Amino acid sequence: MAIRPVRAPKIIIIGAGVAGISAAVTFKKAGFDDFVILEKGSDVGGVWFWNRYPGLTCDVPSQLYQFGFAPKPDWSRVWATGPEIQRYHAEVVDKFGLREHLRLNSEVTDAVFDGRGWVVTLADGTESTADFVIAATGVLHHPFTPKIPGLDTFTGDTVHTARWDDSLDTVGKRIAVIGSGSTGVQVVSALQPGASKLTQFTRTPQWVLWAPMGLTQSKLVAKLLAASPTVHDRVYAVSLWASGILADVALRPTWRRRTMQQLARWSLRAQVRDEGLREALTPDYEPLCKRQVISGTYYRAIQADNAELVTDKITEVTPNGIRTADGREHPVDVIVFATGFHPHNYMRPMNLRGRDGLHIDEAWAKGPRAYRMTAIPGFPNLFTVLGPNSPTGSISLQYSAELTARYITRWLHRFATGELDTVEVTEAATARFNDAVAQAMGPTVWNTGCNSWYFTDQNTIDLWPFDRKTMTTMLTEPDDRDFLIDATADTSAVFAPTTI
Repeated sequence: MAIRPVRAPKIIIIGAGVAGISAAVTFKKAGFDDFVILEKGSDVGGVWFWNRYPGLTCDVPSQLYQFGFAPKPDWSRVWATGPEIQRYHAEVVDKFGLREHLRLNSEVTDAVFDGRGWVVTLADGTESTADFVIAATGVLHHPFTPKIPGLDTFTGDTVHTARWDDSLDTVGKRIAVIGSGSTGVQVVSALQPGASKLTQFTRTPQWVLWAPMGLTQSKLVAKLLAASPTVHDRVYAVSLWASGILADVALRPTWRRRTMQQLARWSLRAQVRDEGLREALTPDYEPLCKRQVISGTYYRAIQADNAELVTDKITEVTPNGIRTADGREHPVDVIVFATGFHPHNYMRPMNLRGRDGLHIDEAWAKGPRAYRMTAIPGFPNLFTVLGPNSPTGSISLQYSAELTARYITRWLHRFATGELDTVEVTEAATARFNDAVAQAMGPTVWNTGCNSWYFTDQNTIDLWPFDRKTMTTMLTEPDDRDFLIDATADTSAVFAPTTI
């Protein structure tokens, strides 16, 4: 005897990056194919679509930075470039038949729960309804540009790395790069060789761990992995296991953490001989406290004859350059903002309203918070994939997204069989989870005294402070005690027994 599903949940997935693709493939493989993917960009890939700046490279090894359900043995490099990763996402969308579900150039402006389901509105005024909304909007998609006096008077070109202008010609130009994170390091390395002068402006230097980021992947390795899916699966499994070492480094002050930190310090000492420059490049916080920057070329680039590091505060932009607090004006033709994102906006600025008109800004008045990364009190039948606390720092984003999508699928099955109409996490369960997060954050390396983008405006750290095993345990089977489950359907019609 088995229960036959009598209704198919209608699903809207917002976003076509890692999170959205993971959700769509997982739902489709589970038999739920009444879904649409709404993507505000003109192609898929999320952060890998929006970011196209010179030198863009993933800082996670290629054999780990892939979906578990879509192995790619033939990466061209050990650390893949942004364009190759974006192409991979597009190939996955095609392979799993997601194009028919995809709506590009479709920015969601409103998502409102009407008591039974969701009404979603696009920027062009189009409305759609759904039983479930999956917010797969990611973290790094709202660029941050600092407000600098005089910026509007600058006569040269300005560009943010997250909105790169492919027609911009930087060869032979005097280039200013503002920012020192992973993006700043990569773009400095890429632009310095062709610039007449490159000046990097930074107030907070980063620890840069050396790695051969341009290393090509052996064609023999690619052939072996392609010829044997079993071997490829084992390599992927080993990569996931190895990421557990990174979790140990991040979560606990062990000998592994100290070793990694010493390696970061050695990278600086070994590559920068000039004492003055080395001092300017030395952070005043522990290595790994911020998202670790990895590069094999940055220190060489910033020491080049045509490069300069400026640590004085920028006071204003002039028509022809940048003036710093020491009174000096630096003539530049191009200003590149490598200044990151508003990382804690998630679904915002969309008008997201849940039960009884609760706005997401009200729900998150004290900062973004969710239950186990995926459910928000007051928002029935809405789940987030890679939501609050999901920037893991040490666990594969693809693994996290796929695990979360399978967790959500449990609820979709229960809706399909009529066991529930709406499901909403309780405030008490969310508070317990967030209290546990705060406690677990204590010994992490992110909590050792630096100011990073991991911190919210409320001074909480928006990361996952547990290991992968704990994540898997939390997101395997839902605990009904943590949810408000409403079932108003006619169960006599819904639970129609059939023999299979």
